[in-house]
Amino acid sequence: MTTTVKRIALGVGASLVALGVTAGVYARAQDQNTNQDPRPFRGRGMGPGGPGGRGGPMGPGGPGGPMGMLPMFGPRLGLTDEQKDQVKSIVESHKGEWKAIADRVRTAHEALEDAVTADAVDEGLVRQRSAEAGAVEADMAVARARAFAEFVQILTADQKAQLQTMRAEMKKRMKGRRQAGRGIR
Repeated sequence: MTTTVKRIALGVGASLVALGVTAGVYARAQDQNTNQDPRPFRGRGMGPGGPGGRGGPMGPGGPGGPMGMLPMFGPRLGLTDEQKDQVKSIVESHKGEWKAIADRVRTAHEALEDAVTADAVDEGLVRQRSAEAGAVEADMAVARARAFAEFVQILTADQKAQLQTMRAEMKKRMKGRRQAGRGIR
């Protein structure tokens, strides 16, 4: 084999190993992030294990778990005891649905990981498993949207305005962090 062919083969091999490791880490993180803590407010979005831990801000369903950003925003909205009870009721009513979706997410990502790390590359299978994982993620997003809509219904007009302000501030901070991470000022 020529030096060029060896370099290309080595580069492709290294890329596949890196892809496999990345997919493995992602699948493992998905597997660990299936604890659906029914408590809607867990401090500042910190679940067991700190940020990104099980139930943390990057837990299942995106930031804050199934209830979105509520673990971070909820305590700052000054909910009444009645509202807190209503939130608990909303969470309880969706608990089974969220667990089922979390199980489907884990299964879909395991199947994707198996396809990615198979002995022979089957691009069609990888694309199929990736599409299946995406469809389950979409189902989770829809479930989160429904629960969030129920939550917003129990807020006063002032709390809704405060929530919008907090969400805008959070987006601005996250955008600033992304830009700082890329060296953009």
